[in-house]
Amino acid sequence: MDFARGRAPDRAAISQSQFGVRSEIGVDDLKKLEENLQVQFKDYSLLSRALTHRSFMNENPGVALEDNERLEFLGDAVLDFVVGAYLYNRFPEMDEGELTSLRAALVRANTLADFAKQMEIDQYLLLGYGEDENGGRNRIPLLCATFEAVIGAIYLDQGMGQAKSVIECLAEPALVKIRAEALHKDAKSEFQVWAQARFNITPHYKVVTTSGPDHDKVFTMQLLVGDKIWGTGSGGSKQLAAQAAAQEGLRLAEEADEV
Repeated sequence: MDFARGRAPDRAAISQSQFGVRSEIGVDDLKKLEENLQVQFKDYSLLSRALTHRSFMNENPGVALEDNERLEFLGDAVLDFVVGAYLYNRFPEMDEGELTSLRAALVRANTLADFAKQMEIDQYLLLGYGEDENGGRNRIPLLCATFEAVIGAIYLDQGMGQAKSVIECLAEPALVKIRAEALHKDAKSEFQVWAQARFNITPHYKVVTTSGPDHDKVFTMQLLVGDKIWGTGSGGSKQLAAQAAAQEGLRLAEEADEV
C-alpha cells in the first residue's frame, strides 16, 4: 500500500471488510489524524504502521503492512525521556522521588489511553475482526500501546522536537489533574500509614461487585478499617479499584484530622 504524500492508495480511501470492520486506512483518514496530532508526516507508511494491530496482521497475512509493536517499543522510550526531561525542567526544586511518581502517573496505561482517545486514534485502528468485536478500540492496554506507536512514528518521521511538542501539549493538562487529585500518590500506602497511626488497625479491601464482559471487567471495591467503610472505588482491575477507594479514604481521613 503506497501512502506517499499526495498519492492515493491503490484501493478506496476507506475500505470495509465483509464483516463491516475497517480493513484499510486511506490518505483522507491519515490527514484527519494529522490534524488532531498537529503533525504533517513525510512518510504516511509510518503512521499507517503505528495504527496496525497484530490481530489485523494475523487475519490478513497477505497485506503488505507491519504491525505496530516495534514502533510501540520505540515510542515507549521516547515518552519516558521526554516526560522525564519535561518534569525535570518544570519543577526545578522537586526531589527525585516526587518526579518519579509524577512521571509514572503521566506514562501509565490509563493516561496514555486517554491521550489516544483525545486524539481520536481509536477511530483509525486496524484491528482483527475478533479484536474489534470484543471491544478492542476501548481496551486500555491496546490504546496505550497504539499511542506509544504513534509517538514512535512521529519521532522517526519528524524527530525529537515534534515528538516533544505533541507529548508536552497533552502532558500539561493531564499533569494539572494528576497533581490536583494526587493521582501520582500511592493512596493505598498512604492510607495504611494513616489508619495504623490513628486506629492501630491495618485497613483491608473487599470486592463488592464485578460487572462487564471478560475482556472489559469493572471491579468495585470497598476500603474498610475494622467494620467501617472508608471508601468505595471502581476500576478495570482490582488494583485500580483499590487505589480509587483509597483516594476516597484519604479525603475522609483529611476531614477526620481537621475535626
